[in-house]
Amino acid sequence: MKRIALGVQYNGADWHGYQIQPHGITVQDKLEQAIQQFACAHLPTTCAGRTDAGVHALGQVVHFDTDLTRETHAWVRGINAFLPESIGVRWAREVQELEPVAEGEYREGEFHARFSARSRTYHYLLYNHQVRSPLLAGRAGFCHRPLDVELMRAGAAHLIGEHDFSAFRAAQCQAKTPVKQMYEVGVARHGDMILFTLRASAFLHHMVRNLVGSLIYVGQGREQPEWMAELLAGRDRTVAAPTFMPDGLYLANIEYDEKWGLPAEAASILPAF
Repeated sequence: MKRIALGVQYNGADWHGYQIQPHGITVQDKLEQAIQQFACAHLPTTCAGRTDAGVHALGQVVHFDTDLTRETHAWVRGINAFLPESIGVRWAREVQELEPVAEGEYREGEFHARFSARSRTYHYLLYNHQVRSPLLAGRAGFCHRPLDVELMRAGAAHLIGEHDFSAFRAAQCQAKTPVKQMYEVGVARHGDMILFTLRASAFLHHMVRNLVGSLIYVGQGREQPEWMAELLAGRDRTVAAPTFMPDGLYLANIEYDEKWGLPAEAASILPAF
């Protein structure tokens, strides 16, 4: 039995999130259908991080187990032949030989798309202009009010470190703990585009969109940068800003130990960059 890892990109605007659903209109549905068409066998997949409806991925990682022997480039080309244009496999790697276990189980020391991840990075792309652009619909968030990047950077500084992120957690979040380690929060302006980059050990449901919404309040001058620290301390979701739109959210990168030999694509294909 072999464990195969895939790097997957998708435009989430067409799909009802990543995770498989009865209606069949999700990224995982289409990916597993394409794998089955190519491999002539049902091969369930496990992903590094489930994304919501409308959320995109530059560097999603999934794995599946199979006893089939294929060249890695054959997995890429074969699966892509059956995928819609908005979903694509970028690379494939055979990460290890392993003894079979029950579906969903994880054995210590084995590669696992979710449990082996060291960190996850998200980008949020925001178009900051008086008038919306139809060319960025579904691909970038939009804010028509002027935003002060320096204020948002000052607010973001309060998020670095290990914190309880309950104030930025969706009510339906199933994570065992709200405590996460935030390694980086970057805020950079490129003309009318503002790029938020967040890297953490893991993220709660809607956490990035909730953080971005609150940072936008700071950037508008509605709240001071210290408000972000107050939200963390208060742990009250109702006090923070509303969940921001999903359009500009991209799962950018999943970091793993180098021993797994997974490629890291450096080039950005974000709109307007």
